[in-house]
Amino acid sequence: MIVTGYEREVYEAAGRTLRERRREAEQQAKKKRAVFFSVCPQAHELERRLAKTGVAVAKAVLNGSDAKKQLEHLHVENSSLHAQLDEMLQSVHMAEQDLEPAYHCAKCRDTGYVDGKMCSCLKALLREEAYRRLNALTPLSLSTFESFSLDFYPDRPEQGTSRSSREVMRGILENCRKYAESFSPAFSQNLVMQGATGLGKTHLSLAIANEVLQKGFGVVYCSVNDLISRLENEHFGRQKGGDSASLLESCDLLILDDLGTEFRSSFSVSAVYGIINTRLLLRRPTIISTNLSMRELQERYSERFASRITGNYIRLMFVGHDNRMQKLLYPHAKK
Repeated sequence: MIVTGYEREVYEAAGRTLRERRREAEQQAKKKRAVFFSVCPQAHELERRLAKTGVAVAKAVLNGSDAKKQLEHLHVENSSLHAQLDEMLQSVHMAEQDLEPAYHCAKCRDTGYVDGKMCSCLKALLREEAYRRLNALTPLSLSTFESFSLDFYPDRPEQGTSRSSREVMRGILENCRKYAESFSPAFSQNLVMQGATGLGKTHLSLAIANEVLQKGFGVVYCSVNDLISRLENEHFGRQKGGDSASLLESCDLLILDDLGTEFRSSFSVSAVYGIINTRLLLRRPTIISTNLSMRELQERYSERFASRITGNYIRLMFVGHDNRMQKLLYPHAKK
């Protein structure tokens, strides 16, 4: 898991989350203790005596020859005190652990570190926050499978075809739904969605992102144009502390929208190929949407790039007429 190279704001956001978790856990424990001691005031004395036996045990270990006998005595006393405390707790339907903070992470007690090393919970928070920032401008909540309408696709085969656009798109919709339902970072395949503008590529890729995110996987969704701009700023030092390339390579699912609309440069061509190729080597699934044909992808990025897509991606060919125009022409159609 990538844990280095994050922007300072990412660390600060993760730190705030940890502090809030710790504060909430300790506040809840404090309230429970206050209630318990108000009902069983004698429990205060039991806790004081338990603390005293703990100090006595530490001293006994340092005493030397008679430590064993003293430790046995303290163990008996400690067990008796715990039994009395448990009895009081049971009388009010509580357990001893109810008096302690229920931290979100038991390993680090919501501090983010264990024995001076970063805890897995902090690593996860950093990763989640970095993904959230990469996805910040993406309207993930606006597209679902349920809101995808087939009504805007012709239901009659056009000249020279045997299947209608609606039939083809019904199959693509079902395939995308199944892809999201059975998603696995280790086993899901790569998809490339191809077709003209306004045929639903962005809608269905966003719907997949929504479903996969709800399963708890790390998803990065971004337009290639915005992505290249961010990578350029980080690469040439205009934006310090970022490591977007590592996040793009390591996330569970990467969705690249509108491949081919970005300004073409040697940097953009190299960056896109590097990300695609690295994820193939890591066996991490990627979804690409593009208006370009395979020939156009080859001309724009290189024959080697097109070959990687052809050999490692399942192609979904979107058909029909521009849905955005259809919605303007037929505003009362089902949405």
